Amino acid sequence: MEPIVELIDVIKTFDGREVLKGINFSVMPGEIIGYIGPNGAGKSTTVKILLGMLKKDSGTIRIFNQTLDEKDETYKSRIGYVPENAELYETLTAKEYLLFVGELYGMKEKEIIRKAVLMMDALGIKESFHGRLSGFSKGMRQKVLIISSLIHDPDILFWDEPLSGLDANSVQIIKELLAKLKDEGKTIFYSSHVMDTVEKLSDRILILHGGEVVADGPFNELKKEAAGTLEELFNTLTGFDEHEALADQLLKGIKGEFTHDA
Repeated sequence: MEPIVELIDVIKTFDGREVLKGINFSVMPGEIIGYIGPNGAGKSTTVKILLGMLKKDSGTIRIFNQTLDEKDETYKSRIGYVPENAELYETLTAKEYLLFVGELYGMKEKEIIRKAVLMMDALGIKESFHGRLSGFSKGMRQKVLIISSLIHDPDILFWDEPLSGLDANSVQIIKELLAKLKDEGKTIFYSSHVMDTVEKLSDRILILHGGEVVADGPFNELKKEAAGTLEELFNTLTGFDEHEALADQLLKGIKGEFTHDA
């Protein structure tokens, strides 16, 4: 079986700083990949390059067993994307927005509406189908974004903090959905700071630090390098061991316990 996504020595530089320093990894069809790292590690940059939103400086990328051609965007019709910070067209209703997205993928209006209503009903926001997005809560907007990434039945999902703002029941629904999509052979590639979710859902975990992949494998294998939770492993591999000292500093700020240097 060929990888559905493959990156070989991918480099990306911003203002003279290498954000990605020769990234190498592959993703097999039907895998759930947790892609994690500190802020600024290059996670969003990686995804944006895969989506054609940014150009790599060098290296090779293969998607759907074809070398990525920045002039050919047909592969995007097989991808669903939820960015961490999305700007919605707030003057549109949920119906209008989902029609807009669905039509970009070449779907017919009747099919878009049928699927959108069914999914909005499952997520408890069917009554807001005709409501303007400007009046939606953060959680409702997130549900619309998730639906928009799924409506064309893509083969790969790229989700960045997909559970942000969702209530507990919706989180459970989405987790179950991911498992069912995996069973259908779909590939899910997502980033999250919620380590417990990443640990439980992922077939493989990729940890990015300083523009390099510092860990790649199932959690049960990775934790051999550092016993404990994924959070503890993450801190070990990214060199972050100041959480207790910084928490004490925050507490001193709350209590007004200033030093002479402050």
